[in-house]
Amino acid sequence: MTMALHPSVEEVWHWLSEVPDPEIPVISLTELGIIRDVEWRDDVMVVTVTPTYSGCPATTVINVDIERALAEKGLANVRLQRQLSPAWTTDWISAEGRDKLRAYGIAPPIDGTAADGVLMKRIDRLSGRSNFMIACPRCQSTNTEKISQFGSTPCKASYRCTDCLEPFDYFKCI
Repeated sequence: MTMALHPSVEEVWHWLSEVPDPEIPVISLTELGIIRDVEWRDDVMVVTVTPTYSGCPATTVINVDIERALAEKGLANVRLQRQLSPAWTTDWISAEGRDKLRAYGIAPPIDGTAADGVLMKRIDRLSGRSNFMIACPRCQSTNTEKISQFGSTPCKASYRCTDCLEPFDYFKCI
């Protein structure tokens, strides 16, 4: 009995790095940090996905996009595994992803929820105890103001730069 040859896990990771986020198409699912694991279990390619939050409306589209991308590469036996714990955090967005967000006109998150002391900075910011400013992704000014807690998607807030007067989204820290 001969075993079928599988593409390497690294190759599958590469393929997934080409799948764009449906809400922010300039950033891939891997740059966003929601692909948590890729592994072969016998003849099944298992892709573990952690949504940005449990009620994310793009989750179904993301799953379909992953299955379609892998099917186009010849993988017919794919299983998606949803992992909610640990919860996704903006700390998982790659440096390249943050640069792409900024170039696209979305201010990337400043801090996240990692248990490395950053959480206290987030608490200070949310409680108003810190002088936390979001930089404009267009002119880099920190003279910005929040317009609304909710932006074009639930994971973003609306801001305006008081120097260049341009509105922009800020990818909220989760």
